[in-house]
Amino acid sequence: MNTPDTPSRRRPMLKMMLQMRLPMALASIAAALLAIGIVPRLAASTALTKQADAQREPIVAVVAPRRAPGSQELLLPGSVMPYADASIYARTSGYIQHWYTDIGAKVKTGQTLADIETPELDAQLKQARADEAAAQANYDYAASTAKRWQTMLQTQSVSQQDAETKTSDMQAKRAALEAAQANVARLTELVSYEKVTAPFDGVITTRNVDVGALVTAGGSPGLAGNPGELFHIEQTDKLRIFVNVPQDDSAYVTAGTQVYLTTQQYPGRRFPATVARSADAIDPVSRTLRVEIDVDNRDGALMPGAYAQAHLALQTTRPALDLPVSALLFRPDGVTVAVVGSDGKVRLKQVTIGRDFGTYVEVADGVSEGDRVVDNPGDAIVEGEAVRVAAAKQS
Repeated sequence: MNTPDTPSRRRPMLKMMLQMRLPMALASIAAALLAIGIVPRLAASTALTKQADAQREPIVAVVAPRRAPGSQELLLPGSVMPYADASIYARTSGYIQHWYTDIGAKVKTGQTLADIETPELDAQLKQARADEAAAQANYDYAASTAKRWQTMLQTQSVSQQDAETKTSDMQAKRAALEAAQANVARLTELVSYEKVTAPFDGVITTRNVDVGALVTAGGSPGLAGNPGELFHIEQTDKLRIFVNVPQDDSAYVTAGTQVYLTTQQYPGRRFPATVARSADAIDPVSRTLRVEIDVDNRDGALMPGAYAQAHLALQTTRPALDLPVSALLFRPDGVTVAVVGSDGKVRLKQVTIGRDFGTYVEVADGVSEGDRVVDNPGDAIVEGEAVRVAAAKQS
């Protein structure tokens, strides 16, 4: 017969169950605490092992050298200069009677720019011409006299000495005539300078004289602070641009090098030009080659004195290989690259740098097209180090 489940009977049973479960709970807590301490250590140990393996054989990316382009654009600054540039001075002294051209005027060769009034010079020319006429008359008389005396000498009518005296007098009169003629020619030339003319087709950029201004031959026109020139003329239908080519690129610049100009005034516009000549000598101070570029400017778009940029297309018949700049190692013994061999080990090779393409450089020697060159190598990379290639890409 079952007895009722009274509270007094349930208490021993609960106590017994608690005594049985307590060791199990303590064991679970101990296992959990043990797991919390061991699992991170295991994870750290695994990560450390992986890191050690990676450091033992670092993973590197490689690039393959490729053939460098045969043409490279070289951008250089330059100053636009007139093809011809001349300061016009007075060759005779006098007063400005009239001037015909002002700044900005386009003139032709031989066109009169100003007239100089020189009354004293005109009078000197008249006097010189009169002296020439007198010398001509004296010479004609002496020549006829010498001729008669030579005729009489043949009949022994006069002495040999008298005949030679007349001949000598004729020669003296001829020298005096030649001196008078030379003086007339000199003064005539000076009188021709009364008209100031343009030496070539161009544009007048400076006028330093006005009507009534006193000018002297080769001197100041009489205006305060004037350097002495009456006019300044520049030829602008054709312009020169001088650029300084670096020594490394000088061998590629020839008379046939293609070039065009750009300016800030005309965005997007290209001005075709040609390399006319070079100095054929490297400046020992700047280590550059002086090159002249000529450009057709008949439309007058470019102005002398402006700033321009010259784009030169440098051509080479034997392009070498190129590599990204990030593949270079700059060591004390020279520029070096790290090449991964077939055995997975690094070989350090010294290279010679050629042309500079910005993010790429031409390698004149030291590598071949089949090499696997490490890109972005670490500074600690050494000869014979074992590496693992992650992926190959074309440079």
